[in-house]
This record gives sequence, C-alpha cells and structure tokens, in this order.
Amino acid sequence: MELPSSLESCRIAALPPSAYYIPNFLSEEEERAILQKVETAPKARWRQLTHRRLQTWPSDLVKDTLLDSRPLPDWLEEPVVSRLLSISVADGEANLFASSPHSRPNHVLINEYPPNTGIMPHKDGAAYHPVVCTVSLGSSICLNLYKSKEDGAIEPEPTWRILQEPRSLLITTAELYSEYLHGIEPISEDVDITEHSIANWTLLRSPSLYEDGRHERQTRISLTYRDVLKVSKLGGKLGPMFKRP
Repeated sequence: MELPSSLESCRIAALPPSAYYIPNFLSEEEERAILQKVETAPKARWRQLTHRRLQTWPSDLVKDTLLDSRPLPDWLEEPVVSRLLSISVADGEANLFASSPHSRPNHVLINEYPPNTGIMPHKDGAAYHPVVCTVSLGSSICLNLYKSKEDGAIEPEPTWRILQEPRSLLITTAELYSEYLHGIEPISEDVDITEHSIANWTLLRSPSLYEDGRHERQTRISLTYRDVLKVSKLGGKLGPMFKRP
C-alpha cells in the first residue's frame, strides 16, 4: 500500500487540527484476511452486549489497567501497527505514538455493528494515551461528534459527521479526544451524506457512491487501536484470571 509520508495531507480540515483520515489504509485482500480472523476467533473471545458484540485483545481492562501484557497477535499487528508507526505526524516529525508510554498501540477493541446498531455518545476516558486509531472493515458508517453544554448535557445534534469507508483509517487526538463525544446512530441507513454535511468529504475514496445522499448499511467491523497507559507488571500471572482465550 502506498501511504502518505506524513499525516498533514490527511488532516480533516473542517475539524480542529487533530483528526486525520486515510481512505486506502488497507487493501481489499488485507481486509478479507482480517475479517476472516475476526469471524473465526474463539466464541469465548466475543462479549455479547444488548445489540452488538465485541472482542478485546489481548485482554479486557480492569480498573483502567491492562492485565495481559502479551503482544497483540500477528494478525492485529501486521500490517496495521507497522503502518501506524511508519507515518509521521508532519514532515521531519515522529509518529503519533512516539510520546505514548509504550511507543505503540498495545490494545485493540473489535466492535461489530450490524445495521440498526450503534453506540451512545461517549468519551474514551483516561485509561488511554489520547490517540485513537480506528480501522473500518466491511461497510461504511457515519460517526457523529458531539459537544457538551455548560451544564454537562450533550447537544442533541452532532457538531460534525465523519464518513468512515471500508479499509479506511480514522485518527483522532488532542481536543477531539478530550473535549468531544463520539457516537453512532442505531439506524439501517445513513442519510444526508453530502459535501456540506460530511467533515471528511474531500478525503473520501469514493464520494460518487453517495451521490443520492444515502447509504444502506451492511455489517461493519471496527478495529480501535490505543495505548493503555497502565499495564500490570503481574500481567503474566494474573492475566489468565481476566483475559479471554
């Protein structure tokens, strides 16, 4: 894959200067290979929620701490992590994880979003270094960004919308990580998809697919890469009590 040498060319200009979008982060073959690994993971790896399910690698967090300090499996390392570490923030600068505690992602959350499935607006919290890298597989979906009011309530309408295409990478950092909430509406079809409503429109791989302003959702898989700040030194001994096989 031909990746940008720095993230500056991928910055989402309509957002605060801390979000980036790469539409062709993975090839179709790489997408198929990762989806096959996700689908054939042991059943015990899946945690079933009310309307969706997820996997955590290498383990869940307990009190904001990663108990299993083993490396990520090879299929989650390559090619994603090596590519994340190969792209500088700007020409002559280091990559996004250069200042994180472990200088690389050490945790991956895999979410499955069938049609009519979403997630309430939320923040990722203080357990992670403030860099979130999300790879989308299988289907496009709109991610909504919300701002809180002074009283703490969430604005009813999103401040911005980002369209995440299959095989794309979305990176959010800094202000967008700490000050804004993100969520996905539980709908079967994303509507009002236009250059005026989608913050990353000029960076999309295939804007022509949305000429009618609509997209009927298929099942989407997201891989969210982050660096957990605290890793238990006893992970090797305590990990089996908490991790999923």
